[in-house]
Amino acid sequence: MAENKLASQFAAYSEWRKALVDSICDYRSWLNEQELNDAQIDQRISGLLERLREDKLNVAFVAEFSRGKSELINAIFFADYGQRLLPSSAGRTTMCPTELLYDPAKPSSLQLLPIETRAMDATTTEYKRYPDEWKLVEFDVDSNDSMAAAFREVSSTKSVTLEEAEKYGLYDPNSEEDALHVNKDGTIDIPCWRYAMINFPHPLLEQGLVILDTPGLNAIGTEPELTLNMLPNAHAVLFILAADTGVTKSEIDVWRQYISGTRWKQKGRMAVLNKIDGLWDELKNEAEIEKEITKQVKMTADLLGLEPKQIFPTSAQKGLLAKVNGDAALLAQSRLPQLEKALSDELIPSKKEIVRDNTKNELDDLVNNSNMILESRVTGVVDQLEELRGLRGKNEDVVEHMMNKVKVDKENFEKGLQRFQALRSVFSQQTNKLFTLLGMEALKMKVHNTRETMVSASFTKQIRDAMDSFFVELKTRLVQSDAQIEEIKKMMDVMYDKFSKEHGLRKSEPPAFSTLRYQKELAKLERAYKEQFNTTFNMIANEKMTLTSKFFETLASRVIHVYEVANRDVENWLKAVIAPMESQVREHQLQLRRRLESIKRIYKATDTLEDRIAELENIEKSIRAQIDDLKVLRQHMGNALAFDSEDTQKAA
Repeated sequence: MAENKLASQFAAYSEWRKALVDSICDYRSWLNEQELNDAQIDQRISGLLERLREDKLNVAFVAEFSRGKSELINAIFFADYGQRLLPSSAGRTTMCPTELLYDPAKPSSLQLLPIETRAMDATTTEYKRYPDEWKLVEFDVDSNDSMAAAFREVSSTKSVTLEEAEKYGLYDPNSEEDALHVNKDGTIDIPCWRYAMINFPHPLLEQGLVILDTPGLNAIGTEPELTLNMLPNAHAVLFILAADTGVTKSEIDVWRQYISGTRWKQKGRMAVLNKIDGLWDELKNEAEIEKEITKQVKMTADLLGLEPKQIFPTSAQKGLLAKVNGDAALLAQSRLPQLEKALSDELIPSKKEIVRDNTKNELDDLVNNSNMILESRVTGVVDQLEELRGLRGKNEDVVEHMMNKVKVDKENFEKGLQRFQALRSVFSQQTNKLFTLLGMEALKMKVHNTRETMVSASFTKQIRDAMDSFFVELKTRLVQSDAQIEEIKKMMDVMYDKFSKEHGLRKSEPPAFSTLRYQKELAKLERAYKEQFNTTFNMIANEKMTLTSKFFETLASRVIHVYEVANRDVENWLKAVIAPMESQVREHQLQLRRRLESIKRIYKATDTLEDRIAELENIEKSIRAQIDDLKVLRQHMGNALAFDSEDTQKAA
């Protein structure tokens, strides 16, 4: 049986991440042992470890009904269970967006958000903070039947009046297609649930994989959170089509607008041509079947604007059957391994690269800061040794002169400390200005005011103007934040330079920072709003309310999230800017005190000169050993960052 490359690569990625976490924990333990840690450094390391441990890999599956989407998820991820875990049969099965993940703090269960919550303004992300709003269905992970029975609840529907369905945005009286689904008694069937979360300890989910199974394409438009949050932030999106139906107009529209458009990143976007077993005709030979599949692939590629190599013809049903029965020939014929290989080759390395770069930058900064402290300590001890060795054979007056000189140095540095305190005060003022520009309260007030304006608007132009004003103000704040960041950086440059010249402190280059990435995120959201707005340009009153209450709420929650990330990143940058100077000032002050204390003790003859020199020589050796240890730890963390299990396996 061919190995599932996606599973093995993801397992290797998780091992890489775990080894990286272990090496960083070793570094933190060493800092504590050597008394080099402080609250600020420990907070930065804790944040870094938390990000690595909570790192997720999101894969979204998007398709129209009856394209075999749930079957593909079963085949790729859950074949080891020997049966279909997700319901998969003809017609509609997944009736609401379903997230499969694992949180060890929660029981193995299915959480279901009632469809009635669509009448409220809150997004599903907000509802995740309120577990009481969800129905909980627990299941037994040791019983496949128990799990399959629980998962079937995702498919539940109920009959409601057309008015109620319209209130939830699930029925459009002007749609001919919606009219076809009206029951004889004048009701319409709608999903019971707005969103589902399945929490269970599957090995891949335990390692941080999150699978998003979306319902039919109509849900993409009715649940804006899918288009503004979940799909754009997925590391991979598999768009599933069926070989027996070809590509429909609605599928082309969704592909262009929500998946392949210029709005979001392009990596990890794949098209799967499922159900190729429908082309396996016993009256045709293999060459003829291959020719037919190639023709379908080319046609699909042309319609989606892709290269044929970006289309993956597959039979999910036969792939699942082959895995369950251990049929290697059927698995090869299903072509599922090619899809798994493409998914792992594109998805895992790009995700690893992002995590590696972010972690490396943070670690370099932390280790450089530790190294700077140790170098400063060595310099202080060497200076003391030179002074004391220079006192050999000298009389009491020379010792007194030396003591007075150190006192003067200490007094001068204390004057410098007053300047440093003044700098801290100015730094604090500049920081407050920066957080005023990025302030969450002001942002939430702007969101509230824009929402009010849109709800009370009588004309399309008023809604458009309100949204345009919303984005203009947000962009202006970020641009002004950049100017404020530059001002802080210049001020710190001057101060570092001054302390370097006056007190011999090492000049440290404050790290660069920019709000450009948040500006880009806002630009994407603005493009999304404009695309959505253009599709509902001639709005009737109900459509206007739908845009305002659903689309704007989701958009606003994404903007708030961008600002929350910006605030957190700015806070970390400010710590990185001021921390090296604080550490060096603290160290320099300590070294001056120790120098003065040494000479005082020799002057008062409480210590012999040679004893003190020997003591300092031992301290110097100890610090140099710490510097060597730090080099080894840096190397270990570097090795953990660079580690590539596949390369190692090849070498072996």
